[in-house]
Amino acid sequence: MPDIYEAIKADHDRHRELLETLSDTSGDSETRRSAWKEFYHDVKAHAAAEEETFYSKLIARTWGQEHARHSVHEHQQLDDILEELNEMDMSSPGWLTRFKTLRHDYEHHIDEEEDEVFTRAKEIIPEAEISGYGKRFLERKDKEAGLIEEKKEDALEE
Repeated sequence: MPDIYEAIKADHDRHRELLETLSDTSGDSETRRSAWKEFYHDVKAHAAAEEETFYSKLIARTWGQEHARHSVHEHQQLDDILEELNEMDMSSPGWLTRFKTLRHDYEHHIDEEEDEVFTRAKEIIPEAEISGYGKRFLERKDKEAGLIEEKKEDALEE
């Protein structure tokens, strides 16, 4: 079982691959739709799980509050762009322009998280205390993914 840092980093690496795939596609192609669907759902589940299992621990520690709150705020900003893109026509120039903003902001966020937040977390959260957080993160992410699908199905029924 990966530790919390490895689990988050593995997701980030997959997200980087998907962003590259999305950048390399054009129009409303099957490849772009498939990559977008995976990216959209995985980032939303990842962010929710990260906030509940990792950032909640950092926020509870005075020394990590500023960075944790900053990252959670970035999650909200990224979520707003994700929702905006999800409603747009993928073949429009506006979609690509907005996607470039998302990619830039998201890559900045995950680089900052891996460099600054992980370093700070390792300084304030003892290894013994964080053991099992990788498992909890992955379990919570699976649960969040299910909630996203339920919400989507409910919206389609309305």
